[in-house]
Amino acid sequence: MIARVFRGKGRPVVLVPLQTHFHAGHAALLRAARRIPGAVTIVAAHPSIDRRMLVDAHIDAVFRYTDETLWPNGKRTTIAVADRGMLPPAHLSADATRILALINAVGCSDVILGENNYELLVTVQHAITDLHFPTTVHSVPTVRMPGGVAVSAKNLDIPASSQEQLLALSAALTAGAHASEHGTGAVLAAVRSVLSAANLTADYIELFAPTLAPAPETGDARLFAAVTINGQQFHDSVGLPLGIGFKNLEA
Repeated sequence: MIARVFRGKGRPVVLVPLQTHFHAGHAALLRAARRIPGAVTIVAAHPSIDRRMLVDAHIDAVFRYTDETLWPNGKRTTIAVADRGMLPPAHLSADATRILALINAVGCSDVILGENNYELLVTVQHAITDLHFPTTVHSVPTVRMPGGVAVSAKNLDIPASSQEQLLALSAALTAGAHASEHGTGAVLAAVRSVLSAANLTADYIELFAPTLAPAPETGDARLFAAVTINGQQFHDSVGLPLGIGFKNLEA
């Protein structure tokens, strides 16, 4: 295994797990991997991703996989995920199980994940900690388009006629974050107000601590929201200093 060779020489082996798409958000993950001193960067990718795109990203190796090659005996084991009323637990469990399987298959020392799917990021971090994986998780902030919409395969494919409503989701989270000085009630009200102005109703608006524990009255928190546009659910999240406000943060 290539990872064992390099880890035996004291070099970190950094995994960037992908699925079937490659976009600017994934490019940011690869840049973060290459910034780790001495890193050997391995991308785990579905065969549908064009190899030339990965070569242009200056990675060291590609681990090609499908469900059949990753689980030749079938997917017999999955991790249990708490239902927080946001992403469906079955969907979150499947994605987290896939990432954990890739970590073991590659034998990496580090893994890079994006904050655009924050609930998955924390779920994987918890599993790695609780199951004593010798792996360090690094997070990368969400990459956003000029209007503030998070870069994702689903967001990039949304029809032009629905883009204004999708912009409203990111605008609502921004408004909520800027109301953070005044506490939970003000944050939730700001999100609802912006969504209402765009004729949208939230599927959920939730505040949690960064670890997905209950949100503190004062301190770091994560604001989540989702809306349904033309039958598809779109979700996003941002960090904020709850009960403090950005302008009151110490320099």
